[in-house]
Amino acid sequence: MRLLADWLPIILFFVVYKLSDLYWATAVAIIATLAVMGLLRLRGHTIEAMQWVSLALIVVFGGATLWLQDERFIKLKPTLLYGLFAVALIGPQLLNRTLLMQKLMGSKITMPTHAWAKLNAAWGLFFAVMGGLNLWVAHAFSTDTWVNFKLFGTIGLMVVFIICQALWMNRFATAELPDVLKDQEPR
Repeated sequence: MRLLADWLPIILFFVVYKLSDLYWATAVAIIATLAVMGLLRLRGHTIEAMQWVSLALIVVFGGATLWLQDERFIKLKPTLLYGLFAVALIGPQLLNRTLLMQKLMGSKITMPTHAWAKLNAAWGLFFAVMGGLNLWVAHAFSTDTWVNFKLFGTIGLMVVFIICQALWMNRFATAELPDVLKDQEPR
């Protein structure tokens, strides 16, 4: 369900853009995001803080795009979202507070603190780079190129980064076995 919430509005944005234009695509993305969030609430799923932030950004910046007929606002939205992700990850780490990645994944995976710190910093840096990359593509290339990058580039880079992080984490991590498998462990 989480993947639906994260990717369905982007996919619909892309499809509607290809069939119509950026303004219709933006309207559909706003409606799809609102609908997905409503569906999550109705099904009793917890909506995370960053999902609320993403919703606010699409409504505000998508709304400004539609209201002012200026595509710069919708193109800025991913950069702001990635920037907020980067700050949420790196800010507390710089202040010697909780590592957000450890807080999110620590109940499922055990790693040494230094590994969590590196993982947290890597994700923060990744989101900062993604924000800068979005800004560059939005300003240096056509809207058509930006829309293609928004779907294929961001998903592709995210998948590659996740695979690299999973391989790196494998050096340190020990996962909790499901209860079904605990009885089958060699003693």
